[in-house]
Amino acid sequence: MRATNRAFFNFLTLPEPGRCESIPMQLKNLSNEVALLLPDDLLWSDEHAWSPAVASTSYLITGALLIQSATRQAGRPITLVGAPDMAWVTRATVEQLRTWAALPVGSATGRFGLTFADGRSFTVAFRHAETPSKPSRCWASRPAPTQTSIA
Repeated sequence: MRATNRAFFNFLTLPEPGRCESIPMQLKNLSNEVALLLPDDLLWSDEHAWSPAVASTSYLITGALLIQSATRQAGRPITLVGAPDMAWVTRATVEQLRTWAALPVGSATGRFGLTFADGRSFTVAFRHAETPSKPSRCWASRPAPTQTSIA
């Protein structure tokens, strides 16, 4: 047998331009597959404020502590917020979100697919038990009329 000296190299090939783009953040109505693009700078404000474990405690008549614990099956809150200078959306986007938020959750309506820019996706529904948030700032798309004085 003859010993040979072989070197192996792993070459990193760069993707073609336009092939490795980020996934836009979107909310898709699962009943009709209509997708609404959302700003990528929305933040999931309560992402780390939730735990899958839930427990309740009570004292028995004997004075012993009873702890009942389980794992939540669903219901993780996803609250998307944007800083005042970020997450700008058009009026049409706000109106579409309001229309979707008015849909009751049923077997065929009221469920949406939320996809984050990093690829994570969740099946979500609007929280009808809470007051909806309102857009905080709106800017006109055309300049305000100038005042003229009549002499």
